[in-house]
Amino acid sequence: MASNKKYLFTPGPAPVPPEVLLEMARPIIHHRTPEFSAILDSARERLKPLFGTRQEIILLASSGTGAMEASITNLLAPGDHAIFVNGGKFGERWGKMLAIYGVVGHEVKVEWGQAARPEQIEEALRANPQARAVLMQASETSTCTVHPVDEIGRVVRGRDTLLIIDGITSVGVFDQKMDEWGVDALITGSQKALMLPPGLGIIGLSTRALDVAQKNRAPRFYFDLIRELKAQRDEHTTAWTPSVSLIFGLNRTLELLHAETLPQVFARHRLMAEATRAAAPALGLKLISPESPAPGVTGLLTPEGLDGGKLVRLMRDELGVSVQGGQDQMKGKLVRIGHMGFLAPFDMLTAVGALEIGLDRLGYRFAIGAGVAAVLQRIAQGG
Repeated sequence: MASNKKYLFTPGPAPVPPEVLLEMARPIIHHRTPEFSAILDSARERLKPLFGTRQEIILLASSGTGAMEASITNLLAPGDHAIFVNGGKFGERWGKMLAIYGVVGHEVKVEWGQAARPEQIEEALRANPQARAVLMQASETSTCTVHPVDEIGRVVRGRDTLLIIDGITSVGVFDQKMDEWGVDALITGSQKALMLPPGLGIIGLSTRALDVAQKNRAPRFYFDLIRELKAQRDEHTTAWTPSVSLIFGLNRTLELLHAETLPQVFARHRLMAEATRAAAPALGLKLISPESPAPGVTGLLTPEGLDGGKLVRLMRDELGVSVQGGQDQMKGKLVRIGHMGFLAPFDMLTAVGALEIGLDRLGYRFAIGAGVAAVLQRIAQGG
């Protein structure tokens, strides 16, 4: 029953709208031209409401990890101290990056599936008053968990400490308030809610962060955000060769998102997430993050004794429906269903329907159709 039609429900890359694919198929232009400058300026300005900022937005030809690295190399220096939240693979990545660049990292360990608590950050800051930054995820993709950036921002605010946030599966998914929350660097990538292929790293920087970057003498070259900002803001181009076609596409996706209106975009993601989560109890499954679930990706724990890796492969190879499994200690124990990008609530019927078929073929016994019915019921409630 292998399907020729493919469905993409991974937590990234996410589906891309046809009109955006067509926009990216336009003949390539040179990036040192007025035509490119106009598109770049438009995209940078349209990104600001998604970040919740009036500050500067910088585009990088990289993945989101490149923007994460840029935040470290520009805002911290070897020998500095920083606090990082490790509640999953991407929090762990912060720690690895800090170590590579000679920054002393102080880990706030959070159980997978749990959200960081503001008092944990308060305690870490008291124990490490020399910390120059707090680094964390807004949405930890590996555990499908949202951290309370607004509450942690209140803890960090007023200190001589930067707040650096990986918003790769939060920007464009739910409301981000970079300025209001006191976030100094907010990062995302193109292949999630921005409905593009991978290849763009995007970072918003506060005035305070720009001042730190300006004074920071740590070495950097390609990811020099001050040089990049000067090119993008003052010269209306990029410091290095940009991802021209992706920036075409970005400008178009932002046009689509603003036409939908951001409140409706966020409501759509919330409905998709709630509909997908509704399938869990109907199928006798548990969520990895029941108390602080992410609106961009839902994590379902597989039944005891059932290999989640086999389930993911069966759904992809036989049904044409791509989801993603767990990482590290959750490998084989978790199925992650993404609901970002060019997706709508009714698409969750396909994702959960394929999940049911996969579970049934692997011998898990439940009432066929129960999960799909729960999804449909939640969609019918609207909102």
